[in-house]
Amino acid sequence: MSSTPPSPSTPPAPRLPLAGVLRLGRPSEIWFKPALSVVAAIAPPAFTLLALGRLDLVMYAMAGSLCALYAHNRPYAARARVLVWVVLGMLGGVAVALVSASLTGSAVVLVTVGALLAAAQKVLCDATRVGPPGNVVLTFVSSASLFAPQTLSQVPGHLALAAATGAWAWLVCMAPALVRPHGPERRATATALKAAAVYADTGGTGEGHARARAAGYAAVQAAWQSLLSTRAPSRTRRALERLVVRAEVALAAPTEADAGRLRTWAGSLRGTGPVPEAGLPHAAADELLGVDATRPLWTRLGPLTPLAARTALGCALAGYASLALGIGRPYWALVTAASLYQANVALTWSRAVQRVVGNVVGVLVFLAVVPLAHLGPAALVLCCLAFSFGAEVLISRNYWLGSVCVTPMALLITEFAGYQKAGTLMTERVVDTVVGALVGFVAAVAVTNRRAGDRVERALTTTDRAREHAARLLAEPDPGPAALESARRGLAIALSDLRATADAAAGEWWQRALPQERVVLAEQSGHRTLAATARRQGLLPDRDPATETEDARP
Repeated sequence: MSSTPPSPSTPPAPRLPLAGVLRLGRPSEIWFKPALSVVAAIAPPAFTLLALGRLDLVMYAMAGSLCALYAHNRPYAARARVLVWVVLGMLGGVAVALVSASLTGSAVVLVTVGALLAAAQKVLCDATRVGPPGNVVLTFVSSASLFAPQTLSQVPGHLALAAATGAWAWLVCMAPALVRPHGPERRATATALKAAAVYADTGGTGEGHARARAAGYAAVQAAWQSLLSTRAPSRTRRALERLVVRAEVALAAPTEADAGRLRTWAGSLRGTGPVPEAGLPHAAADELLGVDATRPLWTRLGPLTPLAARTALGCALAGYASLALGIGRPYWALVTAASLYQANVALTWSRAVQRVVGNVVGVLVFLAVVPLAHLGPAALVLCCLAFSFGAEVLISRNYWLGSVCVTPMALLITEFAGYQKAGTLMTERVVDTVVGALVGFVAAVAVTNRRAGDRVERALTTTDRAREHAARLLAEPDPGPAALESARRGLAIALSDLRATADAAAGEWWQRALPQERVVLAEQSGHRTLAATARRQGLLPDRDPATETEDARP
């Protein structure tokens, strides 16, 4: 294990970046899937209620319809299970909100309930990796329900409507399985291959190689999670696994990877054609099944405790501040605060800037379209559908750009129960956004996450142990293909977790200095061992045994 002493215990200087916060990125490759799905999920219930003259119930219908935003990156077998839990989670949050609204008229109590719900939704979504869009949509629905006039006798009917539209959203999201049953796995594998090709282009030492390597390992890990979430093995899955192994090997030895071939394989995964055979040059290729690195849920909840405290405190204080200012919809401030919290303070700051900018611009968009929306109930529904589509088209490029569409949609939803003064709505929205962003960020700074440094130390220990285990196997005359594969994958996962943990901790405030030098050394020795292990498996050209042993050393 590395013997380099820890860095001095001095807190890092606070960093609040502005450069690049609003920069637009590349759109998601599947942006059209959630965009089309949410429109297909919202439109039939909304127009049905329009025909029945009950647009006042659209909010409850949309609660279920918005579940169509989830799980588009999951294989269909896993998607079916995840969407059931999303719908049940949405119904649970709405049920608590509606019952609370019917039992008390105290805005302070309702804000407190909303803050606790937001914290629970944040932690569960992060721990189960449900997203995008994660907890924000669930919090928006439950928080809005808290301030909807309600009686206990109305709750069952409203929940039934939300459950029915949730079931419809499930069908909408599962429908593409009839046309392209392995589409999500193929996309995840193609993404891993392309990310590995980008890293191979750097040769492992060129400009941006560290970022490309981290992105590559994250993509490979996502591909394994996608493939391993499908329990029933198939010929297609086995072929995709071999391609993911090829991507993983390219990350371990970028100078010996063929970036062009990786991109060719990725391109061939489009459509429904046959999956190309990677041709692994090893007699025991059937042993390469991947290692399921999923940890028990309870082990993932512990590190999220500071995030839960930040969310609960920030949402509660934002709602109370909105009430103190006399704003009629404190849940807007609550939801703004809930949307901010990311892996660390630096990322939370960036999201706060994006949220404020997006909402202010969105309010101006609302001002421009409100005359059109007021032409009639049908125009109001059509405008909401257009903004829901636009939000999913734009949000993957940058959060603020998606908020430009989300904000007018949220404002229009309030008008299903009756038209309201545009000026009042706009003022309340801007004030609540600013209040929620400021108070929410202050709560993020106040609730320190001193465990971040401890998690880096644990990740370093795990990485060192994984590297030593792989090195011991390499020293054996016949370690066995399954043992080598398990060791290689375990080390790859440990290195990926180490980089993610170090990046997250680097953006935290009020903690001791991180052992950055030890992290770099652990990564360097770990990647050398990965290359030696892949070569021993026959996945790379042979080299001199003495060199191979040297590569495996720290």
